[in-house]
Amino acid sequence: MSATDEAPATLRSWVEVDLAAIRRNLATLSVIAGPAVKIMAVVKANAYGHGAVAVVDALAGKVAMFGVANLREAEEISPHARHTPIALLSGTLPAEHAAIVRRGFIPVVSNFDEAAHYAAHAGGTRVKVHLAMDTGMGRLGVWQDDAVQLARKLTALPAIEITGIASHLPVADEEATFTREQLTRFHTLVAQLRELGLRDALVHVENSAGLIAFPDLAGALARPGLALYGESPLPEFQPQLAPALTWKTRVVLVRDFGKGRGVSYGRTFITPSPMRVATLATGYADGYPRQVSGKNAAVLIGGKRCAILGRVTMDQIMADVTGVNAAPGDEAVLIGAQGGETIPAREVASLAGTIVWDIFTGIGPRVARLHRDGDASEL
Repeated sequence: MSATDEAPATLRSWVEVDLAAIRRNLATLSVIAGPAVKIMAVVKANAYGHGAVAVVDALAGKVAMFGVANLREAEEISPHARHTPIALLSGTLPAEHAAIVRRGFIPVVSNFDEAAHYAAHAGGTRVKVHLAMDTGMGRLGVWQDDAVQLARKLTALPAIEITGIASHLPVADEEATFTREQLTRFHTLVAQLRELGLRDALVHVENSAGLIAFPDLAGALARPGLALYGESPLPEFQPQLAPALTWKTRVVLVRDFGKGRGVSYGRTFITPSPMRVATLATGYADGYPRQVSGKNAAVLIGGKRCAILGRVTMDQIMADVTGVNAAPGDEAVLIGAQGGETIPAREVASLAGTIVWDIFTGIGPRVARLHRDGDASEL
């Protein structure tokens, strides 16, 4: 959609994604990383709910790699990646290995058996893999003390080519001391692996928080995810990023309530005085968190904050529009800006007792994705 287009009046709930903002965030992160560090754009989980195909189209040719979680995601974005390599950042299933090798996707390996299984599907070629090391995350990878020994065994497999060395940071946005120590351990191991002959392997360890806080320890490749979409895991850095997503819904009904009327399940909200109440066409089945019920959450209608009343239901939300000019069909903003007001994603996440990652990736398939990129439009 162009900057002047309006969403179709038939849409009940949708997100508008500014692809130009994502490219600006990429440029900001690239400056932080420096010219020696390339960027792997992490587009797993439907590009954190932003629409993976459109995001990959917008970034292809501008990043060194794309990172996804699994084979299905890799296959979805592959036609749009324009020959940009695609890395699988999560564990894979043995039944997926043949297809991964055939399609040329790059998996991470954590042990010898995984690598040997990939090698069995090589068919006379060399399978490119990234060696994953566990330096404190406890999820994937060979434990750091055993990494050099495993690397020796892998380099003896003629069908395996280690083109990357990776690890992951568990508390880069929480514990600076631990993270710096972890990064130091990682790079010490990398130096030992270089001595084994892995001189050209791409080194990557830093997520968004790691890159922002420790750009001097990034390695050759950084893996920003959340920050790419304009949300910083470190609040002090937020002004340098441009949020790319606005989540909207519509008013479907406006009614006048008298004093003492219950609103929504459980009658947890009783009108203290006469109120005007709007029903909105979004609920927890769309990904709007039920956990914000009763916690002073708000939506924007007519450029004003309108309190959510009672419990969020599966398909609908009720909001106080007393004194607001609201009518059926009007847009309501769940996340984003309207008029002079803004509801940041982190506000919704905080009220729900969760994180922004969870809010973005929880936006469901009933919610349409509209992408704005100059004069180009896409639904």
